[in-house]
Amino acid sequence: MGVVFRWLMRIASGLVLLTLAAIGLVYFLASQSLPDYDQTLQVKGLNAPVEIVRDTANVPHILGQTDPDVFFGLGYAHAQDRLWQMTVMRRTVQGRLSEVFGQRTVHIDKLMRRLDLYGLAHQSFEVQDDYTKAALRAYAAGVNARLDEINENALGRGAPEMFLFNAPVAPWQPGDSIAMIKLMAVQLSGHLQDEVLRARTSLMLNDPQRLSDILPDVPGAGIAALPEYAALFPNLPRYAANSEPAASWLNPVPQRGLAGASNAWSAAPSRSATGGTLLANDPHLGLTAPGIWYLARLELAKGGVIGATIPGIPAVMSGRSDRLGWGLTSSYLDDQDVHIERVNPDNPEEYLTPEGFKSFKSRPSIIEIKDAPPITLTLRWTENGPVLPGTHFNLETITPPGHVASLSWTALSPRDTSISASMALMNADTVREAIEAAELFIAPSQNLSVVDKTTVGMKLIGAMPSRDLNNQSRGRIPTPGWIAANRWQGRLPYSDNPEFVAPAGGVLGNTNNKIIDRPFPLHVSYEWGDTQRVHRWEFLMQSREVHTRDSFIEAQLDTVSFTARSLLPLIGADLWFTGEAAPEGTPERQRQIALTLLAEWNGEMNEHLPEPLIYAAWVRALQKRLIADDLGPLAKEFKHVEPLFIERVFRDIDGASAWCDVRQSAPVESCTDMARLALDDALVWISERYGSQLESLRWGDAHQATHDHPVLGEVPVLRYFVNIRQSTSGGDNTLQRGRTSGEGPDPFQNVHGAGYRGVYDFADPDSSVFITATGQSGHFLSRYYDDQAQLWRRGEYIPMSLDLDLARAAAVGTTRLMPQ
Repeated sequence: MGVVFRWLMRIASGLVLLTLAAIGLVYFLASQSLPDYDQTLQVKGLNAPVEIVRDTANVPHILGQTDPDVFFGLGYAHAQDRLWQMTVMRRTVQGRLSEVFGQRTVHIDKLMRRLDLYGLAHQSFEVQDDYTKAALRAYAAGVNARLDEINENALGRGAPEMFLFNAPVAPWQPGDSIAMIKLMAVQLSGHLQDEVLRARTSLMLNDPQRLSDILPDVPGAGIAALPEYAALFPNLPRYAANSEPAASWLNPVPQRGLAGASNAWSAAPSRSATGGTLLANDPHLGLTAPGIWYLARLELAKGGVIGATIPGIPAVMSGRSDRLGWGLTSSYLDDQDVHIERVNPDNPEEYLTPEGFKSFKSRPSIIEIKDAPPITLTLRWTENGPVLPGTHFNLETITPPGHVASLSWTALSPRDTSISASMALMNADTVREAIEAAELFIAPSQNLSVVDKTTVGMKLIGAMPSRDLNNQSRGRIPTPGWIAANRWQGRLPYSDNPEFVAPAGGVLGNTNNKIIDRPFPLHVSYEWGDTQRVHRWEFLMQSREVHTRDSFIEAQLDTVSFTARSLLPLIGADLWFTGEAAPEGTPERQRQIALTLLAEWNGEMNEHLPEPLIYAAWVRALQKRLIADDLGPLAKEFKHVEPLFIERVFRDIDGASAWCDVRQSAPVESCTDMARLALDDALVWISERYGSQLESLRWGDAHQATHDHPVLGEVPVLRYFVNIRQSTSGGDNTLQRGRTSGEGPDPFQNVHGAGYRGVYDFADPDSSVFITATGQSGHFLSRYYDDQAQLWRRGEYIPMSLDLDLARAAAVGTTRLMPQ
C-alpha cells in the first residue's frame, strides 16, 4: 500500500511540475511580445529622430521634426500596443478572416468580399491630398518598423494571440488605414437592416396601420403615407419567416439598435462659468477588450494634438489642440438604400435598368479557409451597387423569385477622402475652418461638434445621397431598382448638410436625436438613434445658467432614465397601491412589493439599486407580450424595448391599444391586464435568475459591462484573464449609456457604451480630461491592459495635458527612434 501511495505522490507531483512548467513556458512565450517602452532603436523609413514619451497612463506623446515623422511614431506605437487588433481589423475588411479562423467566419468574409471595401479603400489613396498621402505612407512605415523589430528580435510574434492563430502578417500599406475608416462605416451603419425589418414587419402585420406603432416615427412633422411593401412586390409571401441567422463571432455588422451612438455637447463663453468654451464627447461602440480607442498626443508643426485615435488610423478622431476641440456622434444619416433588381429571365447575367437589360459587372474571388477547401465567389455589381445574396441580412425573406438585392451606400465610393478631412481637422484653427475641412468627409456620416476659444458649432459631415422626390419609399423600404425615381441622383451639396454655429442660447448638443425637421429629400433620416436621452440632456443643460468642466462631466455620467420616469406612470396607472394584502411568498405579494419599490423610485439606473432591474425586466416582458401574437417568429428581432411603441399603446394613439388584445384568445385583454401579466412574468424571471428577495437585488449584477476579447474571450480558463467584466450603472436610455444585449440568458448585460470620454475646457486647456474603458495595451499580460477600466467604471478621468514636462516627469518610458 505504501508503494502505491508513493507512486501516486510521485505521479501527482510530476503532473504539478509539468503543469507549472507549461504555465511558465506559456508565460515566457507570451511575455516576449510585451513592448519595451524605454529603448533606442534604429529603424528604416524615418527622416529624423522621433521621441515617444509615455506618461503614467501609458499615453504616448510623440515628437518629431516633421509631421510625417510624427505619424511614423504613431504607427510604431499603435503596432507596439495593438498589433493583433489591427491585423484582425484588416483581415475583416479584406474578407480574409477564414484563413486564420476557419469555417466560423466564412459568412463574414463573403459579405466583405462582396462589398469590396478593401479594394475601394486602396483606390481612394490616389485622391488624397499630398499631406495625407505623406502621413499615410509614414504611418505605414512606422507600423512596418515594429514588424521588422518583432521579426529580427524574435519578440513573441508580436502578440500572444499569434501563437494560437499563427498566420503571416503582411506589411502595412497606406490604403489599409483608409480601409479601417470604411470598416468603421460598417460598424456604424444600420439603415440596411432597418429597411429589411420594416419590409418584413409590414408583410407580417394583418393591419398595416400598426406598422407605425412598432416602428414609430420620431415625433415631429409627419411624412406622406408609404406604399405597402406587398404592393411593390405582390408575388411575395404575406408572412416573411426568419431566415437562418449568421454567426455573430467577429461580425462587424451591428445588430439592430447597436449601430453606433454617442453624446456630445458644447457651451459658448456666455454659458461657461470661466469664460472659455467647453466640449464633452463620449462616442459609443461595442465594448471589447482591448477597446477600440487608443489615447495619443501628436506634436505637429501647427502644435500639439491630443485625444482618441483608432489603431490603424493616423488621426485623432476626438480630441483637442491648443486652439480647437472636436468630437463625433453618429448622425443616423440615411446613407444606405436596398434595391430589388429584376434578373432577365432569358439571361441570368443581366438585370433590368431604366434603359433596359444590362450585364452585371462580375468577377471571381477565392476565399481560403483554414482546414477546409477554398470556395470561389462570383462578385456581381449593378449600377446601384453590389449584389447581396439572400443569406445576408434576411434579404431572402423580402426578395421575390427572379430578383436579387443590391445596395447603394456612400461608403462604397472609390474616391473616399474622409481621411484627408480628418487630417485637415487636426490642423484647423477655428470652427469655420474645421467645418470647411470636413467637406471632404464621406463615410461614416457623423455629427461633428467643434469649438474654438470663442465659438461653438455642429455640422453633419458625410455625403448625403440625393434622392428623387418621387422615390417610392423615400428610402424606408427596399424599392425596384429598375425605376429611375428610386435610384440615387448623386450627392447633395455640402451646404445642405445641417449646420449650427454660435446659437443664441450658447449651448449645442447631440445624443443621436433628431436634429432637423425638413421635408424629403432634405430630411436627413427617418430613423434616429435617440428619442429619450435628449430630454434628460435638455433638462441638465437648462438647469444651470452657466456650466463648468465638472458640470459637463456630471452630465456624461448621469444615470437618470427619462424613459423610466415617463413609462412607469403609464403602464402602472391602474396597478399602484391596489389589491388586498397578500400572504408572504405569493405572486400577489411579490407584485405589491415590486410596485411599492417602483412607486418610490426616481428613475436612477444605479448599479446598487433593485428598482432598475425590476423596471427593465417588466418593460421587456411587456413588449414581448404585446408583439408576440402579432409578429410571431419576427418578434425576436425586436430585442430592445421601444419606448415610443409602449407609449403609443398605453396612450392609445391612433388605436394602438389594439396591441394589448391577444388575437388568438377568446377574451379581450386590456392594457392593464397585459401590464399586470408582464410584471408577473418579470418577477418569475427575476426569481429564477437572481432570487426572490426583491429588496436585495442589484442592477449591476445584471448590467455588467462585457469588455470581452473578441477571439480569446470564449477560450476556457483563458477567458478569465482576457475578459474584463464590471458592474455598471446606466441603461439603454440614460446619458451614461450602457446598451443591453437584449438576448440570451443575460439580456441586460452592458455590451455597448462609451469606450471613450473626454471633456475639453478652453479656459484652461490643460485641465481637460479623458479616459478609455479598458487601457492602452492589447496585451493581456501588460499592466496597461485594464488599468483604466476601474477608473472608467467609477466615472473618473486622467489629465489630458499637452504639457510635455508633465509627461516627462513621471514617464514610464521613452522610446527613441533613429533613422537607420
